[in-house]
Amino acid sequence: MFFFEVLCFILLALAVLYFLMIMPRMLHKPSREPYTQVLYAHRGLHDNTSQAPENSMAAFKKAVEGGYGIECDVQLTKDGIPVIFHDFTLARVARYNEGCSEEGVKNPDGSIGVTGKVIDYTFQELQQFHLLSSDEKIPRFEDFIRMVDGRVPLIIELKIELKDVSVCPKVNELLKDYKGVYCIESFNPLGVFWYRKNRPDVMRGQLSDEFHKDKPEEFKGPLYFILTKLLLNFLTKPDFIAFNHKFPRSHSLWLCRHLYGNVAAGWTIKSEEELTRAKKNFDIYIFDSFIPKQGNRV
Repeated sequence: MFFFEVLCFILLALAVLYFLMIMPRMLHKPSREPYTQVLYAHRGLHDNTSQAPENSMAAFKKAVEGGYGIECDVQLTKDGIPVIFHDFTLARVARYNEGCSEEGVKNPDGSIGVTGKVIDYTFQELQQFHLLSSDEKIPRFEDFIRMVDGRVPLIIELKIELKDVSVCPKVNELLKDYKGVYCIESFNPLGVFWYRKNRPDVMRGQLSDEFHKDKPEEFKGPLYFILTKLLLNFLTKPDFIAFNHKFPRSHSLWLCRHLYGNVAAGWTIKSEEELTRAKKNFDIYIFDSFIPKQGNRV
């Protein structure tokens, strides 16, 4: 009997600890209304076979003209300039200019991409390359926000490798006087924590996924279990969780939304059918590869 009581106590304590660990921000939360009125174009309103590829100024201009919100990715160059580019490595999207003698990286589709990472090059050096088959260049974040000029809401993903959060103060400096609606998000909890500590007035989000289900060969180990289960929310206190839309019933995500009233953003929705399903489980919708029939409004 004593053993059973001890076991029950331990299980109860673990349950309470779990609920405390996944608890998002509960007090002084920013209003969700400015962020939930439009659909968000993933990396701009892009087509990677066109002159408006992902994370290009052309794709962003198309999104603004269409009245869509924009989700984009920001990281630093070698000389500390925030630029918009998704992958840490350049090979998938960046291409050498015609006639260049450099040897590149062969991608699975047969294309030859630029070697190295974004942070291996200065901004001026990055301007030697073009995005996929277009004439577009990797854009500066500063030029991007000047172009948008508050006309549509922004979801800004901070790309942070390991423990280097230097992108956070750089982005914050550029945004401190920005008058438009924006929020920040990151897969790396250290970036979300930086915003909790330094800019608690800015809406912040924790990006996550069912890592072991989505890409089991790539994401292994306890860290990805912790990130999937949102067990660092007690430190970062996010205002929203941005989660792979394929897994709306992920336990911690579901509890954050239904128990704690946290905002849930679904990424990346790639068809009208997926958008219809996502509306049952999410509050913010990030789409890609199609144009929603309903237009830009939720």
